Amino acid sequence: MSFQETLKAQRHNIRDYGMYIAFLAIVVFFTITTKGLFVSSRNIGNLVNATSYIAVLAVGMTLVIVIRHIDLSVGFLAGTLGAVAAMSLKYWHLPVSVTIPLVLALGVLAGLVTAFLVARMQIPAFVATLAGWLFYKGLLQLATRSRGTIIIENDIFNALGNGFIPDIPGIGFLPGVHKVTLLLGILAVILFIASEISNRKKTQAYHFEVLSPSMFILKLAFISAVIAGITWVLAGYQGLSWAAVVLLIVVLIYSYITSKTVIGRHIYAVGGNPEAAELNGISVKKITFLVFGSMGLLTALSGILYASWLRSATTIAGTGMELDAIAAAFVGGVAVAGGVGKVTGSIIGALVMASLTNGMNLLGWDISIQYIVRALVLAGAVVFDVATRKTGK
Repeated sequence: MSFQETLKAQRHNIRDYGMYIAFLAIVVFFTITTKGLFVSSRNIGNLVNATSYIAVLAVGMTLVIVIRHIDLSVGFLAGTLGAVAAMSLKYWHLPVSVTIPLVLALGVLAGLVTAFLVARMQIPAFVATLAGWLFYKGLLQLATRSRGTIIIENDIFNALGNGFIPDIPGIGFLPGVHKVTLLLGILAVILFIASEISNRKKTQAYHFEVLSPSMFILKLAFISAVIAGITWVLAGYQGLSWAAVVLLIVVLIYSYITSKTVIGRHIYAVGGNPEAAELNGISVKKITFLVFGSMGLLTALSGILYASWLRSATTIAGTGMELDAIAAAFVGGVAVAGGVGKVTGSIIGALVMASLTNGMNLLGWDISIQYIVRALVLAGAVVFDVATRKTGK
């Protein structure tokens, strides 16, 4: 492969893979500066658990931003729905099998209310969701003011945020290593490679531009190595957590919807040009209802994971979560102007922001410095987005 061909491929794919390079750089930096503590099995396991609820929110926020809107209400909505789950289990004595569907249904309803204000009443999403931010903050305080912190004592519910998948008993090889997690990691690598090869063949069939064979192999090797490395580290602690399993299921479902279905194509069409989408028979209002309803569903799921992780619901639950989700989406490659963004990118964005915070905490950096660093990373991601779009043009 010639030098000019390599540069062309890099320019063509820098937007998609810049975040992976940034994530790798952050991991290497903190691994060196913390003398390996950052990549220890225990720290990575805790990092994945602490990131899961933000990553779930970031998936929904990605689609909201793709269709050129924003949702500021999701933080306190997640906190409120987490409080509903806590009250349902502790005071209403409902089982987990009823509590979780109830909370998810309330989340969808809240999302549809927001969609009604935006799509039907033509209220700007910023204003409508800012009102929601205030409303849900008030509801959360009403729900927890008289009781204070609501402790959740249901072991099944708490396992969602703190438990780990069981291992295969009675296997003697690789002692201290979680075998099921290793098998799942191997399966993930196989499925990733098969999916990439299939997508490449389909893209070539339509005569679209693809990576050169050498760059394609390099991509497969790099991402497979990352998956294998994370799997090995997690297997060295307690294995894959249930929160990570929930996140993986969400990513798989939404990746399929956005990349393989008509609904996914309509979402990106609306984000790219709403007027043109409407002229081509796509209902912008229906897509808006769908995306905000999905955002409500994922917010409810995030609230459940957060309450489970804390084993409680508090008055300040959800504070700042909407900003973390928005930051994760932008760092993960969502275009400021809408129409561009991947679900997998938002997960990497969430991991980048969480890794920054975790690494700086391990190094004992002052909280004020941490905010400045995170601000610079977010601003850099937006500048990168604008610059790559101009280069593309």
